[in-house]
Amino acid sequence: MAIKRRSFERPPAVRPYRRLFVVAVEGMKTEPDYFNILKAFQLKVEIRILAEKFHVAPDKVLQRIQQFIRNNGLRSTDEAWVVVDKDQWSDEQLEKVFKWTNLKPNYGLALSNPKFEFWLLLHFEDGKGISTSQDCSTQLKRHLPNYDKGVDARKISLEQVREAIRRAKVKDKPPCSDWPRSAGGTTVYRLIQKILDEKS
Repeated sequence: MAIKRRSFERPPAVRPYRRLFVVAVEGMKTEPDYFNILKAFQLKVEIRILAEKFHVAPDKVLQRIQQFIRNNGLRSTDEAWVVVDKDQWSDEQLEKVFKWTNLKPNYGLALSNPKFEFWLLLHFEDGKGISTSQDCSTQLKRHLPNYDKGVDARKISLEQVREAIRRAKVKDKPPCSDWPRSAGGTTVYRLIQKILDEKS
């Protein structure tokens, strides 16, 4: 009687699911550079960056992420965030995005006032005395002299990201319910804290 040999084939490896953060950004260069730096830290999450080849208004950023969700869906454990500047945008334009974030608990708005570079600045200092976009750029160039050509990944460490979160939280007291209304504030830290999977 023939002996039937057992199959020792291994079942195909199943990649563990990683929580997805879909991040739609206003800028075409600085923001994508920054979120790519976070991806290089090999975190436990997946970051999908939605960017255009040119700057667009907040409602266009919102449309981009809505289109992504329509086409791909979004699990309840995943998150979708719109990242924009206050800069020249009116409260009415930002209100539309903020109302969208109230539709589901896994939607978010991360806004920097006056612009995203203020969040970058907090990686190096407290960002005191910033009232205009120009102030922001001038001060940031003291730490990143070539920042106009992109954000140098070698200049931002995970420890600096955590320090930026700490500084932003200090400035966001009491925590704003929608977005920072005056210059020198950012809610980007709320998104980054979730990406790092660290408790507030």
